[in-house]
Amino acid sequence: MSLFLRQYLFGENTLDQEGYMTELGLHILMEFKDCSPAELNNLKLLESEMNHAATIAGATIIKSVFHQFSPQGVTGVVVVAESHLAMHTWPEHNFAAVDFFTCNHSMDYLKAYAHLAKILSSKTHSYVTVRRGLIDKEIPVHEV
Repeated sequence: MSLFLRQYLFGENTLDQEGYMTELGLHILMEFKDCSPAELNNLKLLESEMNHAATIAGATIIKSVFHQFSPQGVTGVVVVAESHLAMHTWPEHNFAAVDFFTCNHSMDYLKAYAHLAKILSSKTHSYVTVRRGLIDKEIPVHEV
């Protein structure tokens, strides 16, 4: 069975034994439920904490843009050199959706996930990872 197929079916590591990358990026889809409506509607807090989440995950921030909806809710994106973190909130449902896409396989998205769960006072949260750009051809990973 090819490395590509093993990874797709069984979620095996993205680097093979020789240090070759077999995917181009990782997309982490986070859901935060039972959150504090006040935090979910606080644009300044959310922009600051999403930037902090990017930083503690090891991302290089380029710019962030956030928007307050009327009567409630916030949407925003933190553009990072490695791709992006995006958030959309529904205070009326105590819910926030965050997606974190990265092409840097050493980034620690779990630190960002734990930080956001705490900041949002989320009682129930989950995430799934989606491998993006799965390739059957192995690409050498070069250290910088």
